[in-house]
Amino acid sequence: MKTYVAKTDEVQRKWYIVDAAGQRVGRVATHVATLLRGKHKAIFTPHVDTGDFVVVINTDKLELTGGKWDTKKYYTHTRFFGSLKEKTAAEMKTEDSSFILSEAVRGMLPTNKLSRHILLKLKAYPGADHPHAAQKPEAYKLS
Repeated sequence: MKTYVAKTDEVQRKWYIVDAAGQRVGRVATHVATLLRGKHKAIFTPHVDTGDFVVVINTDKLELTGGKWDTKKYYTHTRFFGSLKEKTAAEMKTEDSSFILSEAVRGMLPTNKLSRHILLKLKAYPGADHPHAAQKPEAYKLS
């Protein structure tokens, strides 16, 4: 029996919408990473982008357990001396709450060129409004 290898032209992409209100960051990120990568499909091929588009709404209502709002830190560096900056998760939530989810999803994807392309299919918004109504996204129920 021959192994099926998906081709980029053959992939049918769907749009899913995920409501993240009241959910934990890691729980949402695992479902979103699975949908983005395409592991829920029977035609999954590791070196081909077989995933779907995912719209995540209400990222400002995500939750972290324990004291992670104050202890979890996000670092940025411009590669110039002394430019290391750190922000706590609470500061990032007020600045850009969708960044917390996208960083969690990025950490769950493989580190290669394909994952950078896959991450572009993630659309995260802090409120309930999103500009992707024309794509008719299906509601995805988190288990």
